[in-house]
Amino acid sequence: TSGEQKWGQRSGVTLLLPHGYEGQGPDHSSARIERFLQMGAQDNMTVAQPTLPANYFHLLRWQAKANRHRPLVVFTPKSLLRHKAATSAVSEFTSGAFKPVIGDTTVNPAEVRKVVLCSGKVYYDLAAARDKQGRGDVAIVRIERLYPFPINPLAAELARYAGDIELVWAQDEPANMGPWPFLTLKMAEKPDAFGGRRIRRVSRKANSSPATGSHSTHDAELQQILGEIFG
Repeated sequence: TSGEQKWGQRSGVTLLLPHGYEGQGPDHSSARIERFLQMGAQDNMTVAQPTLPANYFHLLRWQAKANRHRPLVVFTPKSLLRHKAATSAVSEFTSGAFKPVIGDTTVNPAEVRKVVLCSGKVYYDLAAARDKQGRGDVAIVRIERLYPFPINPLAAELARYAGDIELVWAQDEPANMGPWPFLTLKMAEKPDAFGGRRIRRVSRKANSSPATGSHSTHDAELQQILGEIFG
């Protein structure tokens, strides 16, 4: 992370770190997103958590072909390898480019009263809960690249929603981990990226362990997150 600043040496290494909250215990959730984000500065690396196969493909292709020679750190939940909703059409591989922010095209922006920002696998839990309740007033926006933070794409996406919109950040990780600590700094530095709106966090409580070792406790925590967002 500091090789370029210390010695003028660049690296194009790509790290694929298994990281997902799937009820399998802390060893499956210990890639420590927050630590990589804490070390992100001066455009020294890319930190991403793609949720779609095509977006993942374009990210790896960009890493290989771009002139920007920096490390790439990708967080890859194992469950998305077999998740039925995590699919892409062939045409999405053969055209387009990596999307640092994926907006919500399934809802009418005029009817939205709450926008949920998230990153990674938790998107599919949120989307399933929203569909089950038939909530057309909630939009879910995915941040696929966490560093460099996509300020302009996020601001453009949030500009689609006018009026008194509630803004929520949802994450699987405990409050003291994951992207949230990094996000609070961005909110203080770049409030325009969030449309000048206040944002509140919905997550597991602060913890000394990355995750619980009990599957039933994991499920109860997830339901609490979903219940706080959707009621």
